[in-house]
Amino acid sequence: MVSKTDDIPASVPNCNPVDLAEEAGDGAQDSKETSKTHLKDSCDCGHSADTAMVNGDGAHERTEEEDSKQDGNSEADDSNEQEVIVIQDTGFTVKIQAPGTEPFDLQVSPQEMVQEIHQVLMDREDTCHRTCFSLQLDGNVLDNFAELKSIEGLQEGSLLKVVEEPYTVREARIHVRHIRDLLKSLDPSDSYNGVDCNSLSFLSIFTDGDLGDSDKRKKKGNELEQIDCTPPEHILPGSKDRPLVPLQPQNKDWKPMQCLKVLTMSGWNPPPGNRKMHGDLMYLCMVTVEERHVSVTASTRGFYLNQSTTYTFNPKPANPSFLSHSLVELLSQISPAFKKNFTALQKKRVQRHPFERIATPFQVYSWTAPQVDHAMDCVRAEDAYTSRLGYEEHIPGQTRDWNEELQTTRELPRKNLPERLLRERAIFKVHSDFAAAATRGAMAVIDGNVMAINPGEETRMQMFIWNNIFFSLGFDVRDHYRELGGDAAAHVAPTNDLNGVRAYGAVDVEGLYTLGTVVVDYRGYRVTAQSIIPGILEREQEQSVIYGSIDFGKTVVSHSKYLELLEKTSRPLKVQRHNVLNEKSESVELCSSVECKGIIGNDGRHYILDLLRTFPPDLNFLPVEGEELSPESRRQGFPRQHRHRLACLRQELIEAFVEHRYLLFMKMAALQLMQQKANKDAKANMPAITETTEAPSESSADATQTQTAASDSPGVTEASTDSTSQTESNASAASQAATAGEENSSRPATNGLVEPAATLNGECKSPLEDPKSREVVLNACKAVGSISNTSFDIRFNPDIFSPGVRFPDDSTDDIQKQKQLLKDAAAFLVSCQIPSLVKDCLDHSALPMDGATLTEALRQRGINIRYLGTVLEFVDKTPAKAQLEHFYRIGISELITRCAKHIFKTYLQAVELSALSAAVSHFLNCFLSSFPDAVAHLPPDELVSRRKSRKRRNRVPGGGDNTAWASLTPNELWKNIASEAKSYYHFTIQCESADQVVEKYGFQKTTLLREISLKTGIQILIKEYNFDSRHKPAFTEEDILNIFPVVKHVNPKASDAFHFFQSGQAKVQQGFLKEGCELINEALNLFNNVYGAMHVEICACLRLLARLNYIMGDHAEALSNQQKAVLMSERVLGIEHPNTIQEYMHLALYCFANGQLSTALKLLYRARYLMLLVSGEDHPEMALLDSNIGLVLHGVMEYDLSLRFLENALTINTKYHGPRSLKVALSHHLVARVYESKAEFRSALQHEKEGYTIYKNQMGEAHEKTKESSEFLKYLTQQAVALQRTMNEIYKNGSNASITPLKFTAPSMASVLEQLNIINGIIFIPLSQKDLENLKAEVQRRQQLQELQELGKSEEPTEDRPLELEDKIPID
Repeated sequence: MVSKTDDIPASVPNCNPVDLAEEAGDGAQDSKETSKTHLKDSCDCGHSADTAMVNGDGAHERTEEEDSKQDGNSEADDSNEQEVIVIQDTGFTVKIQAPGTEPFDLQVSPQEMVQEIHQVLMDREDTCHRTCFSLQLDGNVLDNFAELKSIEGLQEGSLLKVVEEPYTVREARIHVRHIRDLLKSLDPSDSYNGVDCNSLSFLSIFTDGDLGDSDKRKKKGNELEQIDCTPPEHILPGSKDRPLVPLQPQNKDWKPMQCLKVLTMSGWNPPPGNRKMHGDLMYLCMVTVEERHVSVTASTRGFYLNQSTTYTFNPKPANPSFLSHSLVELLSQISPAFKKNFTALQKKRVQRHPFERIATPFQVYSWTAPQVDHAMDCVRAEDAYTSRLGYEEHIPGQTRDWNEELQTTRELPRKNLPERLLRERAIFKVHSDFAAAATRGAMAVIDGNVMAINPGEETRMQMFIWNNIFFSLGFDVRDHYRELGGDAAAHVAPTNDLNGVRAYGAVDVEGLYTLGTVVVDYRGYRVTAQSIIPGILEREQEQSVIYGSIDFGKTVVSHSKYLELLEKTSRPLKVQRHNVLNEKSESVELCSSVECKGIIGNDGRHYILDLLRTFPPDLNFLPVEGEELSPESRRQGFPRQHRHRLACLRQELIEAFVEHRYLLFMKMAALQLMQQKANKDAKANMPAITETTEAPSESSADATQTQTAASDSPGVTEASTDSTSQTESNASAASQAATAGEENSSRPATNGLVEPAATLNGECKSPLEDPKSREVVLNACKAVGSISNTSFDIRFNPDIFSPGVRFPDDSTDDIQKQKQLLKDAAAFLVSCQIPSLVKDCLDHSALPMDGATLTEALRQRGINIRYLGTVLEFVDKTPAKAQLEHFYRIGISELITRCAKHIFKTYLQAVELSALSAAVSHFLNCFLSSFPDAVAHLPPDELVSRRKSRKRRNRVPGGGDNTAWASLTPNELWKNIASEAKSYYHFTIQCESADQVVEKYGFQKTTLLREISLKTGIQILIKEYNFDSRHKPAFTEEDILNIFPVVKHVNPKASDAFHFFQSGQAKVQQGFLKEGCELINEALNLFNNVYGAMHVEICACLRLLARLNYIMGDHAEALSNQQKAVLMSERVLGIEHPNTIQEYMHLALYCFANGQLSTALKLLYRARYLMLLVSGEDHPEMALLDSNIGLVLHGVMEYDLSLRFLENALTINTKYHGPRSLKVALSHHLVARVYESKAEFRSALQHEKEGYTIYKNQMGEAHEKTKESSEFLKYLTQQAVALQRTMNEIYKNGSNASITPLKFTAPSMASVLEQLNIINGIIFIPLSQKDLENLKAEVQRRQQLQELQELGKSEEPTEDRPLELEDKIPID
């Protein structure tokens, strides 16, 4: 979460930091978002507003516009933001004249640089082959790096000429590289190989290109007959087949159109001196499609054919020489096939959606790939040997000083919005470049391509420097971690350190610097990559450390400047300032853990490193002699022995715990003040209260309320200055705060609770004149363990229980308090956070679909993965276990694959490079194949020679002729997995083989394969694997294509954009859709400004925007935004990530609303296929998906198919929501409607009766849903009777019966769409006149409250309750 709440504009009450991952994800939340209607429409329009439709139809559009205008002005006035700067500016159009083409218009903005026009021209179909040119205005060359607004005479309609410039060697290389990129532009191999931030996207296959051109679709869409709705067999409900191949459907565009057979650098390079003086820059060799071999000279004037051949050098121009400024022009003249295919290729390239082509900020790897032909590619070959190993390509001939770049970007000014945007953009860019370089370096280190800086030492102890980045391996060298758990501790330290770097980076204190840090797991090794502190390599470590300890607290030093800097982080990170003893038993003051070292670099900056203990230890996994944990922990079998002693609590847990304590504090203060008020002899009752409230055995229901944020309660501190009214206002405010807490448990924790503490501190001067209220605060502080007696302030001492750290005698009380606080936090995790997670899964506000989303759900609540066993045991004991089956299954699969990953890690370290694919396939066979005696096929030595005798000296880490891996058997592997589960997760798995596990827990082997591949970085060949054959193993070594690194790094945030996004969400939740939409659009601009075009957060932004467009009736816009969201999700998260699946579902809904039925079906089928692959059929989300598919099929009159899906949805809903749930009632109704369309009235009646009973029991007779249902029942009964009558008539009179025609209702598209909206949680609520009156009153009350607060200059926005409409609307 963002730690600074003070930047949120004050005019935005209820600034909900809704977690991005979950926003608008699930129906429950959405129904809240949309159920706050747009009030203004209904009241200002002057027409009778029985229905305040949320999607403004014509009449509303106008008034909305005006409202938002007025609103906009007032917004600007009363928001006391630092500044309001609108980043939109008026663009203008210039004409561009390129050689050989017609002049064309180009829209530009004054902020752009000339460089950006260059980029546009290099991408345009008709000018893409030019790279070496200048832009001229009236004969003056424009400077590439000038902003357009700074150029004199450039205005609307100016003509810019594209002028060809002479080449240099650099320009010629750039040109060749660009031409190669154009030729490869449709080739997906870079995405499969995980290179250059390319990644896969398949949406366009299902939408037949872009969705924008709906006009030609419309014509097709209405003739329903032509739609082929039958899904492939494996997608139908109940199918057990889980094929892999459809995961990557073949894109017909990727069948490469060959333009050129070979393009390589010639062996005659570089040109000899005499040719250099003729302007030769380099020589190329080419083979055209027509098999013509040519040799080309790149000269300053352009490219021409020379007379050289492979073995004779003759640089004279051939006759004719075809001198051309661009290679494309040259090739078009000598090869007709090139000309034809290149033109076609560029047409296709330009038609692709830009989001399919833009690079992602961080590399995404694909775990499956087809067999790609390896083609000759000079640029790739050259990259591999030159630029990529020694230096980065964009600064020719020099390496990047990563540390300088990372720190300089942090130092950029940040006073106003444009400055902050620039700064955040620079920070983000450098981070993503650094992560890419560090990943490449780490792979080079493990592959043995980098020389160690201490080559004499044993391989595990070696350290490396490459490209100004320092690399070390995750082993316990020099017994540094011996007391903490040896290699296990050394393995976890880098990730703990990275979490520390992330936390300090987020607090962002000026003057305090952390190192760029990336942790890479590759081929079983953990590599830490760090930027290098200037000067550190020249000095001994002892000299440079001026703060902290290098030997875990035996010797400790401190430094006043560091204390001052770290003091600023102490409050947001909840780190307590404390004293420890050094080796001379002198007291030394620290404001971090002892391991945290402070070093002043040669650049004069204050660096902190080794942040592995930023957060306090987790006592549940740290048994300490003579210390007893609280009963809640002991009941669950804690403390447990862990592999290492570095188990820390997560930052999210600390936040939640402090939040929880804050609420307790408020409740107690309120209680006591009220009692004081009630009876003057309060002293007698006082101790009793503290006794009762001190026991922290809060129910788990309470725990969920602790998620309210502190901004509920600043009321306490905003008292008036005269101290007589003080206690009254305090009491009432505090009690209000406590109740606000009760109502408002939907807010996730923020860091805001810092603020009230601060104000309390300032405030307490006046009220504490009054001894009674002082006593109240003191008692409350004591009870919740605050470190201050006058205000709420909880912080942790991270050195408690560190071996080797000693504390001065005078701080014994304090240490005791801290120990108690740690025990309470550990108990809070077990007794509050785990139950609240399970509760969220039960009411479906958390819906993990695979391992990654499960991990995320745990971590959001501050639960470490080592608690996975505990969580699963808790689920096992829950009475409603059947409704948590999906969660339990995903949990077990995550636990098993994580154990397998631990084993795989050590297994791989023993394998030498030449046997890697054989070893990986053997491991997968043991893990997944039913083949009982998987025998490793030692690779038949491709090079049988005497190489055994010559041992290489410089061995790769863990190299060596080791074939121990080949002796692993399936039985042994599963035994190891079970014992790993027992020792690491304290969870018992009674299974000896893959088949037993699959049988017992209902797994699918493809799902397990996906999970293990993603966790370990394996890439496998995409084909159908026969896991269940008992005669041959499933995998051969040819099936293992690659092994990728798994990378962890810091994700820098766009804070301003995030605040806009949150404010927008808050507005939407209050029902101000138009304003919300504007804020979110603004957020989108800012996100794009910081992150570029591709990012997870932009994806969330687009999804919400599409939803708003849809609700406000702009279906086409919704479609366009959602299409971007899908593409981005595929590219940034992965083609089968759960988030992508949901984006597909949303897109299908908007397609249907736009009348593109067949596309909607294709998208839904794709979503269902992915869902089956990722989590199987048995999942609550599948019910929603199947209801969607069933409804669309009903709409296109495929009744039998529709029933299969809807009945499956009914079964799943009944299982996960209980048979009495409203979701089940709706499912029954949908099924009844299809039966009615089929004229099977008996079945229809049966289902509708079920639904009616549920409505009657849940909502009562009078509710409109119950009435609707009973109407439908009456109608069905009449139809059934009429049908029966007709049948009898036929029986009686035979063929001359007078038959009254029966009304069969084919469903109208509108009615299908209405049902689709309901099941997807998009609700347009009809409001009665009375509701409207109430709403108006409510809004006025709100506004008055707000004005009062504005007057009171309140420190923080108060918590607005969402408009209470929920109870009137039957949404489950």
